[in-house]
Amino acid sequence: MFVDIEHPKVLYATEGKDASTVQRFKQDLEAIKEMCCDMSPAFISGIEKHFPNAELTFDKFHLTRIINEAVDKVRREEQKDHPELRRSRYAWLKNPKNLKASQAEIIEALTVKKLNLKTSRAYHIKLNFQELYNQTDETAEAFLKKWYFWATHSRLEPIKEAAYTIKRHWKGVLRWFTSRINNGILEGLNSLIQAAKARARG
Repeated sequence: MFVDIEHPKVLYATEGKDASTVQRFKQDLEAIKEMCCDMSPAFISGIEKHFPNAELTFDKFHLTRIINEAVDKVRREEQKDHPELRRSRYAWLKNPKNLKASQAEIIEALTVKKLNLKTSRAYHIKLNFQELYNQTDETAEAFLKKWYFWATHSRLEPIKEAAYTIKRHWKGVLRWFTSRINNGILEGLNSLIQAAKARARG
């Protein structure tokens, strides 16, 4: 799906999730200079082949989702020895300002230093990554380098793997500070489409 980010509407849509999907876009939209997608190898390959002059930004919400998934992997592994982590999943996946009162109490209880929980460390690494998008163009890469060092020396394997993924897509992660584009509108439209399909099946 191709959308107008200034006036939220669909300009072009086609089926598929492989590299050929991108080729069909090219037939009508050859003048594209900036593109945004998740880190699907098929999409990346298709963009590089069919839009060699376009700059690629990786969607910041998808990047945050990857870090969130890493935090949850740490929690699932750690809860085997720390049953107090059970039923706390959604508290760790939210940002502090979005927590319900009960979830905020869970986070407060489980992030005390004396517990030294791996999940708590992973959570703070996640929050720090999100601060990347509050940086200026000039400070962003230095900030990301510091975060990458912290993440890869965390001794938390899921967090390290997430950091390595970001490293492999470094240029497209930092391209956001030039393009300022993301897939938020597209994801919103897709949610409406999926909801309509679900109602139709009913």
